[in-house]
Amino acid sequence: MPQPLVHSFHIPVMGIGFSLDSAIKIAHFGISSVISLVDDILMEKMREYYCKKINRNFTAISKNENDFRVKRITAYLNLVDGIVKENFERLKNSLFEKGSEIIKYLEMLPDTSPLKHVYNKMLQTKNSDAIKRVQDSIRANLSVGSVDVNIMAKLDKVNYKNKNEELSAEYNDAYAALRGYALSDLNSSIIFSAGMNPGLYSYIENFEDFFPDNDGVLKKKIIIKVSDYRSAIIQGKFLAKKGLWVSEYRIESGLNCGGHTFATNGYLLGPVLEEFKNKREELIHTTNELLVSALKNKNKPYPETPLSVKITAQGGIGNASEHNFLLQHFKVDSTGWGTPFLLVPEVTNVDSTTLNLLCNAKEEDLYLSNISPLGVPFNSIKGNTKDIEKQELIDKKKPGSSCPKKFIVSNKEFTTHSICTASRQYQNLKIKELESKNLNKDEFKKSFNKIIEKSCICVGLGTSALLVNKLDTKVERKGVSICPGPNMAYFSKVVSLKEMTDHIYGRIKILNDNYRPNMFIKELKIYVDYLKNEIKEAIKPLTDKQVKHFSLFKDNLLEGIEYYRKLFSGVVKESQDIKNKIASELEELEKKIRILVC
Repeated sequence: MPQPLVHSFHIPVMGIGFSLDSAIKIAHFGISSVISLVDDILMEKMREYYCKKINRNFTAISKNENDFRVKRITAYLNLVDGIVKENFERLKNSLFEKGSEIIKYLEMLPDTSPLKHVYNKMLQTKNSDAIKRVQDSIRANLSVGSVDVNIMAKLDKVNYKNKNEELSAEYNDAYAALRGYALSDLNSSIIFSAGMNPGLYSYIENFEDFFPDNDGVLKKKIIIKVSDYRSAIIQGKFLAKKGLWVSEYRIESGLNCGGHTFATNGYLLGPVLEEFKNKREELIHTTNELLVSALKNKNKPYPETPLSVKITAQGGIGNASEHNFLLQHFKVDSTGWGTPFLLVPEVTNVDSTTLNLLCNAKEEDLYLSNISPLGVPFNSIKGNTKDIEKQELIDKKKPGSSCPKKFIVSNKEFTTHSICTASRQYQNLKIKELESKNLNKDEFKKSFNKIIEKSCICVGLGTSALLVNKLDTKVERKGVSICPGPNMAYFSKVVSLKEMTDHIYGRIKILNDNYRPNMFIKELKIYVDYLKNEIKEAIKPLTDKQVKHFSLFKDNLLEGIEYYRKLFSGVVKESQDIKNKIASELEELEKKIRILVC
């Protein structure tokens, strides 16, 4: 039987290092979080750190060992799994007294939790024997949070032996990360994000834990992060044809989120969630038929009834009202809260300098940048220490990173092997090419700035974990990249884990006094600005293909506005003042869209 959800929220992957050990800190409280599998070098450092902390023997896994990336990932995940289990057993055996772990667990539960009701009833009980029976029952019904992992499906660097001998695909970064997880002891989920990688998906077939056993149980589950229904059905069917089941479709706003953004063609989160709600049974039925057929062909056990499917949502959620609306109206099983948890030191690794930067962030400080070497828009914040470090190198006439980790090498413009566009090697070569073009001053400066703006985020997104835990940063240096979503502008103070859960469940409010648009309106505003900029940056005259694309984008936004007008006028339970404000915002945004020329 699938493990019931303890909480109605989860903590998504954040950067590379920010949530790398969140499970150790919070899984015993029943809260699920996600580990990035990008950086095995950082995992090895954190494994050594935790082994010393809990007095466990540590044997380093050298990069000279065969399959070292896989071994490092498996070893780290097994360590995390073991610590989480120990923490959970300690919590279950703690006393029912003020300040204890088990009391903290129970007090953080949503007020709708059956276990919370039992606990509250126990507090009114006088009979000591009855109290003991209830306490034993509570202990028996506690659940641990899921220790999930994340792979960016297309971040799949090819690796080499002796520098020039290309290794087979199974040694690619993403394949190795998948294998590292598959070989671990974890009973949890792997999340595939950032698009579809057919080869990687096919590789999952090599591992039995992803197939249902005779009881229809999956030891390891698959979660696909998507931004629209079409992507979900395509990927769900692709995997089902291989006998692999998608246990969760994690829907994320295309732009109103942290980290890399993947804009849709104007498909807004509200209408997307509505489509999932209306087609949920169709999605399950369609993929289940393919799954059963594939499993029969493989002579593997197949479920008599469809396996469970969760639909979850994340991206810009900021208060209990929005959280509850997603659960109740769109019938999602859980909501993802990422950015706000960057202000919870009990959960995430954020160094003091960056923490202060986040606390003071205003709307204008948070921006959609082009700093990622992946060539995908990336949410960032002005004044982050990695950008300061990058500018110092530019001022010294040494733009670019030394590229110590090489996780985002993807460019072969000048070299046989892929290199990173944030590297010093690439930027020097690109600048030389630029200088040979004899451009005028303005054109040169514009092109030059596009080259040097790329930042070494594969290092920067992990460095904070080293700083927080006082580990060596000689290789990485101390610059930190941070990737909060636009929601950061409305959270301005460091809070405890309990305070954040109380905010999510509406027991307290921790938002600052700045006006915060509804999450759906905020996303719409970001999309309008995004489209305006895309049209502005496009080379004129526009091609017929571009005109068609921009026109479709506009039409989808306008359809989304009509959907929101009906939603907010009828379904959403807000005061009339708020509804009037939203109606005014929708009208203003519609005007902006209609005047865009494409």
